[in-house]
Amino acid sequence: MDVTAAAGAAGATSEASKSSTKLADDFDNFLALLTTQLQYQDPLDPMDSSQFTEQLVSFTQVEQSIATNKNLENLISQTQTAAISDAVNYLGTEITVETDRAGLRDGKAKWEYGLQTSSEETKLIVQDAKGEIVYEGYGETKAGLHEFIWDAPEGTPDGIYKLTLKAESANGSEVQTAVYSKGVVESIETLNGQPHLSVNGILTPTTEVQAVNAVKKTEPDAEDVS
Repeated sequence: MDVTAAAGAAGATSEASKSSTKLADDFDNFLALLTTQLQYQDPLDPMDSSQFTEQLVSFTQVEQSIATNKNLENLISQTQTAAISDAVNYLGTEITVETDRAGLRDGKAKWEYGLQTSSEETKLIVQDAKGEIVYEGYGETKAGLHEFIWDAPEGTPDGIYKLTLKAESANGSEVQTAVYSKGVVESIETLNGQPHLSVNGILTPTTEVQAVNAVKKTEPDAEDVS
């Protein structure tokens, strides 16, 4: 199982650090020019000190802004690191996500669907990434949540598949439905600094997880225990 940490971004030079380096170079150049001007100024007509005083104040204000940005970057980095640490707890668990797409792995794809009210008929349709129908069948008609595990025909390639429901009541009106994808978290990756859980080829942000369940371990047969 792989964990891609956001800490990798910390190794790169931050924008605040780059700005700080540029400011230091500019300040050194400013002091060099100021020293040169003071050495060669006309004693009878000395420089107006207010000009370089204003420039020094400007440098100080920029330096304070950069320091503030550095502090913000540190806070963001710490928050992202904490989020990654929390996401590690999902590894090896089965999560439920509100999406109609599920990854096919080892010939199986797993969904959960809900019916707001009972239906006269519930039709289940599975489509591949190209929109081709690869399965049609009928599901539960009682209101509530139901699990659907698609056993794909032998030779069906792994990938992302979509489950669509068509449910109607006895009077022909449409029944409100919801579809959820279920799968075991295999790894954690980061996108834009945020942790995403990898489940059968699908990346899901932790904020979209609806439920978490421990994976049941297969108990060995009694005759196999020595």
